[in-house]
Amino acid sequence: MNDLALLLTPEGRALLDEVRDTAPADELAVATRLRRDHPAELVSAALGQARLRQRAAAKFGAADAGRMFFTPNGVEQSTRAAVAAYRAERFTALGVTCVADLCCGIGGDAIALARAGIRVLAVDRDPVTAATARANTEALGLGELIEVREADVTEVDTSGYDAVFVDPARRGGRGRIFDPEAYSPPLSWAVGAARTAPRAALKIAPGIPHEAVPAEAEAEWISDGGDVKEAVLWFGTGAPGAVRATLLPGPRTLPGRGLPDPDVRPVGRYLYEPDGAVIRAHLVAEVAQDLAGGLIDPTIAYVTADELRPTPYATAYEITDQLPFNVKKLKALLREREVGTLTVKKRGSAVEPEELRKKVKPQGPNAATVFLTRVAGAPTMLVGHPA
Repeated sequence: MNDLALLLTPEGRALLDEVRDTAPADELAVATRLRRDHPAELVSAALGQARLRQRAAAKFGAADAGRMFFTPNGVEQSTRAAVAAYRAERFTALGVTCVADLCCGIGGDAIALARAGIRVLAVDRDPVTAATARANTEALGLGELIEVREADVTEVDTSGYDAVFVDPARRGGRGRIFDPEAYSPPLSWAVGAARTAPRAALKIAPGIPHEAVPAEAEAEWISDGGDVKEAVLWFGTGAPGAVRATLLPGPRTLPGRGLPDPDVRPVGRYLYEPDGAVIRAHLVAEVAQDLAGGLIDPTIAYVTADELRPTPYATAYEITDQLPFNVKKLKALLREREVGTLTVKKRGSAVEPEELRKKVKPQGPNAATVFLTRVAGAPTMLVGHPA
């Protein structure tokens, strides 16, 4: 809190501008120079904040990150701006005009909601976190739409709001928390809060078991740039029990159709690697049906087909070779093809990609992709390239 107060002073803001682009290797020299004219505590706070802003640029964009204030946990746990903007658009499409953002953190979701024209009550019980969210609201000129309140979310009256958004803390002193009832607040409390609101969204870890999803909720898994970022439980959307995978940028959304598991078939000319959100949402069958394909193994989420069909929900590779797992044979094949750039992917294999790359020692002007996997239960190497 003291660091933030120092940085919000005119001297602190000026110093932040001065150290904005300081490289980590130059911090000691810069700190030594600046301490001649500024308090050591302020210099340390400014350099630390500059470092956090540099890290946050990947989530918030350089322009916003350069004006916002961060805590280490805030950078780590905040929602990526593209994901928050997408969620705000869904709230808007549902007719929501005001949201109670519970466990608001440093304000990433509140900012996206406000920019979508939604009035926000942003609540967090941690004094430093709430103060940081308030500073960010003011820094981005959103003070008229966002009220930041330091309070225990379990004691906040949300009856005057169209919707509730809850982002429980999923990290503790020992790192990431996997048990939803160990979230802070627990998932059961968040579900209870959602049930009392006309609309609600609960941000949860993408690894949540499907059986833990309440029957009245719609479950959505979201990826951004191919990386799975989160799952969201939606209430009040009129689609209880629905499942969907959404890929950003786009957005492109694949709704579940309740299909049975795809058939297992021999490896065809093409192999499709479904997006992680599709896999987490258990929608590989939908992708396989759209591609007229099947699985290479009942336990492996690779789809194979004989023809190339465009799909945003999976990456296609043309397979040139299928080998039983044998490093010597792979090395000989790569040498024959003069492969020097080797991409190694694995699913259902204990072999580490870097370990294999060291053993085969690829050399040459060409590139290839090898999949370490199982085909009908047998350890297999599939060699190919992006289609």
